[in-house]
Amino acid sequence: MADLAKIVEDLSALTVLEAAELSKLLEEKWGVSAAAPVAMAMPAGGGAAADAAPAGEEQTEFTVVLTDGGDKKINVIKEVRGVRTDLGLKEAKDLVEGAPQNVVENVSKQTAEEIKKKLEEAGAKVTIK
Repeated sequence: MADLAKIVEDLSALTVLEAAELSKLLEEKWGVSAAAPVAMAMPAGGGAAADAAPAGEEQTEFTVVLTDGGDKKINVIKEVRGVRTDLGLKEAKDLVEGAPQNVVENVSKQTAEEIKKKLEEAGAKVTIK
């Protein structure tokens, strides 16, 4: 376990250029791609009615929506990347600049509130649906 902690610490110390070079080397070594997966568009007709909880049932899954990136976009981008580890820097920047955008979907109320708090502390405007 100590070896894994050392690896994480070493990776955290890499510069962006070193991380990019590491990514290329790993892709060549194992024949894989580090490209972020592309989200599929929701089919027509699956709109808001599918997201709303039926009357009488308590909502158990929530969506955190970034409504405005705010004035401190760099801080917000860092927080988005902390929440969405599947996003690269460009994807996180696009998400923040393309607000309103869903940051995370189908999470518990507690998780949604924690994410909202982090993003708001960074300067973003966030709603939970």
